[in-house]
Amino acid sequence: MPEHKPILLIHGGAWAMPDSDVSSHRQGIRNALEAGYAVLARNGSALDAVEAAITVMEDDEAFDAGRGSFLTRDGRVQLDALLMSGADLRAGGVAAVEHLRHPIQAARLVLEHSPHVYFVGLGAERFALQHGMRPCDNMDLVLPREQRRLYAAQEAELKGLGDTTFSGTLGSHDTVGAVALDSEGNLAAGTSTGGTLNKAPGRVGDSSLIGCGCYADNQSAAVSLTGWGEPIMKLVLGKWAVDRVEAGASPQQAATDAIAYLHRRLGGHGGIIVLGPDGSVGLAHNTPRMAWGLATEAELRAGVTHEELSLSF
Repeated sequence: MPEHKPILLIHGGAWAMPDSDVSSHRQGIRNALEAGYAVLARNGSALDAVEAAITVMEDDEAFDAGRGSFLTRDGRVQLDALLMSGADLRAGGVAAVEHLRHPIQAARLVLEHSPHVYFVGLGAERFALQHGMRPCDNMDLVLPREQRRLYAAQEAELKGLGDTTFSGTLGSHDTVGAVALDSEGNLAAGTSTGGTLNKAPGRVGDSSLIGCGCYADNQSAAVSLTGWGEPIMKLVLGKWAVDRVEAGASPQQAATDAIAYLHRRLGGHGGIIVLGPDGSVGLAHNTPRMAWGLATEAELRAGVTHEELSLSF
């Protein structure tokens, strides 16, 4: 009999989500939860569950991951992803890939098949193709919706209406992520993103960097973040949060403290999910809304929370 009750906790971005986007995000979260928890329900690994959930979100045009991602300044999609195993600290990351529909699957290949941890650009794509992934055309990942969004941002920039690359609290950050606990008691975490709207080509944010957008360790916790990447990177916020759990804080307290620290030190904004090895969970964000979902043996919850909403697990 399994000694641990499996849990899957996911997020789909923290930002000023308009009312018109709530339904699509809630449904996207539900679809990802169902796919990921189906793995856990048949005693699959936390790694498999995280990969499955994120793959679904990479295929969902509602999110800034895979197809539907924000565009770079030159109108292309560049994707980053990271996957990490809490059992043995194996990790795999890819960044600035342009011809892979599912960067989280490429990250899994790095984790499983390479002595290295991190590949970027053409090297990441070559490694993934050598291990069985199929390439796609970059335009397969580009949506007309995102082309219009990019043109609007660049026009606003020309008019001197502010830096549209890092647009503050109201900016759209639909980075996706997941953390899971499996029946063997192992944790895993993953994050996938198309990055920030109108970013400079080659820019890499926090999502695919170990300890920043993602981290997992059976001795402490698993974590995934979304939001404004540069402040998160500077604080190595994912590792900061799991270290608080290892020191005795609950995942919810660590999540709350991490987001407060992000804003206090650097004026940053975003959201975080945290899962402890005992199955306790935490979630926090300082943006107007955050898409998230939780699946356990007893329930499946998918929703979009407001900043002012008090959360308890």
